[in-house]
Amino acid sequence: MNEFSHLHPSVVKVLDLDKDARIAWLKKARWIGYPRAQQVLAKLEDLFHHPRDLRMPNMLLIGKSNNGKTKVIDQFLQRHPPDENPNGEHIIANVLYVQAPPTPSEAALYYEILGSLFVSVPTSSVDAKRSRTIQLLRDIQLKVLVIDELHNVLAGSTVKRQTMLNVLKYLGNELQISIVGCGTSDLLRAVGIDPQIQNRFTPEFLPDWKMSKEFRQLLKSFEHILPLKRPSDLIDSRIAGKILAMSEGIIGEISLLLNEASIFAIRNNVESITYDVLQNCAFRPPSDRALDNPGV
Repeated sequence: MNEFSHLHPSVVKVLDLDKDARIAWLKKARWIGYPRAQQVLAKLEDLFHHPRDLRMPNMLLIGKSNNGKTKVIDQFLQRHPPDENPNGEHIIANVLYVQAPPTPSEAALYYEILGSLFVSVPTSSVDAKRSRTIQLLRDIQLKVLVIDELHNVLAGSTVKRQTMLNVLKYLGNELQISIVGCGTSDLLRAVGIDPQIQNRFTPEFLPDWKMSKEFRQLLKSFEHILPLKRPSDLIDSRIAGKILAMSEGIIGEISLLLNEASIFAIRNNVESITYDVLQNCAFRPPSDRALDNPGV
């Protein structure tokens, strides 16, 4: 039996590195395509390939902070990178990612869109900004506009929120594009003030993890890519339960916890994640960290 059969073959070679290099490798971003993430990706692909129509389908991607929304969107963006289009006047960007402005503002949204394309923003009226944005998004042949942190539209009056939602409807109708809004559960409340928006945006949820077959499979996937010389048996009921409790079922926290535990195991020559390693590594559950910042 292979001494390192608990690891993916691409990770085995990392074991030859010294401790600091292994830890640096461990801290690099990684993607684990668990089933729910793959389902959401498939639905994003459906939006991408939908023919242009007067009433385009849209999505709200809902989940807690650090619960995988950004990773899913990053994978979608990597599948559809911009084309430099050297023989044309503009790049071709079928998918565009922007963050919602901190407060609901039509002008600020146009600034975010134009800025993401490194285009100067008209300093005159909102109408000029709108016209420039619409023309540019047509020029780059946009199909899907992803707006992260869209729950920020809650940060203003009802009138300002409604204005922002009207802008989303306008962009979708005028350009015949799909819009993907990402945010926390507050986003559902934000769109709830406009029945038309609510009907056009299908919510897709990234829920907290529970103890299940899928959770154990996730842990097994993590174990395959953690550069530890000994198997950890993360699916053991006691260890899996400890991981679930400490991470509070949030996938970003699960990843952070396993990283901290792996670093502890490497530095202390343990080379596997045990219950004691989980207990003694530097990780603190997210609710404990929130207690340190009650105003956040």
